[in-house]
Amino acid sequence: MASAPIPPRAPKPKATQPSHYHESFLEKKGPYDRNYRKFWAGLQGLTIYFYNSNRDIQPLEKLDLRTFVKLTDDVPRGSMWDPGIYFSLVLRDQDIRFKAESLESREMWKGFILTVVELCVPSNLTLLPGHLYMMAETLAKEEARRALEVPSCFLKVNRVDAQLLLERYPECGNLLLRPSGAGTDGGVSVTTRQVFNGKPVVRHYKVKREGSQYVIDVEDPFSCASLDAVVNYFVSHTKRALVPFLLDDDYEKVLGYVEADKENGENVWVVPSAPGPGPAASADGPKPLPPVSNQDKPPLPPLPPPLSQEENYVIPIGDAPTVDYENQDVIPPSRPIVLKTKRVAKVPAKPPKPPIAPRPEPKGNGSVLTRKPPDGKSQDFLTTRMGNVTAELEEKLLRRRALEQ
Repeated sequence: MASAPIPPRAPKPKATQPSHYHESFLEKKGPYDRNYRKFWAGLQGLTIYFYNSNRDIQPLEKLDLRTFVKLTDDVPRGSMWDPGIYFSLVLRDQDIRFKAESLESREMWKGFILTVVELCVPSNLTLLPGHLYMMAETLAKEEARRALEVPSCFLKVNRVDAQLLLERYPECGNLLLRPSGAGTDGGVSVTTRQVFNGKPVVRHYKVKREGSQYVIDVEDPFSCASLDAVVNYFVSHTKRALVPFLLDDDYEKVLGYVEADKENGENVWVVPSAPGPGPAASADGPKPLPPVSNQDKPPLPPLPPPLSQEENYVIPIGDAPTVDYENQDVIPPSRPIVLKTKRVAKVPAKPPKPPIAPRPEPKGNGSVLTRKPPDGKSQDFLTTRMGNVTAELEEKLLRRRALEQ
């Protein structure tokens, strides 16, 4: 039995590049770039997309024009033979420089950017009638696109929260759209915050919904076809003093990384669990010791009682001045000098007997020394002689001290 024929597969539809309002080659240099890089650039809505070539579908970079400030012309930054035409796009948080291929290309880019940002065809550029017609068509497309979307500065908050947001994030803008107090008529409210003479000035404006139109309730009511037109009215009528609020949410809040799957070798995006305080210990490393309970710990000795303020105070001790005296009998200057009188020893009435010279020892054998042991009379004589010498020295010392005083 013959098998049924397999129907031919339909060819996959080729992806095409999204339609742009304007596109051409453009060299770009960001605030962190050293040199200019050449891209195929395309403008769609309020975003400029940058591709590697005009056949690519996925953009390499993109630039948001919602924080637009102004466009300026730059002088050539290369050599005098550099044919490039330069201009700068100033945004709220950065300054991007471009190099166009010709003067016509630069004027075209400036005209399309101003058309989608200000929602009007510029009249102060060097453009041909055909270029102005193309920008008028772009303006109609952009107005229709914005009528279907809510502006980025529209937040579902009340009046108090709107004031807090504008106060807490002044660098993100000073104009915010929010639902009106009633919330049933489809109207919105506009909250603005500006600083005048160092003091914040907060204003609230009511925008009514009448059919498909939004009417700004001011002295001269103004009708708008969309909420984006309401924002553009406040921006244009205040000479760009009011900036739509755009909260910076480009930063990620969850940590993730790419990891190769060991089974199939494919890369997967992994989000680790919330880390605890401090670095996590490795699985192969030493395991931590189990906690010790209070019952296993030995009792600590009692702490000594705290010292009182008087006991804890230390009196510094200074070095006493060194004074050299001849007799070295120095009395500290901090103590009072007290002279003690000593009793004068009585002089004996009878003069001491003259000393009796010892008798010479008899000569005998030179190798043998013979001495007579001292008897009782000789010991009494030595004691009497030493006492007389001590009394004589003490008397001389008293006389010397009496002369010094």
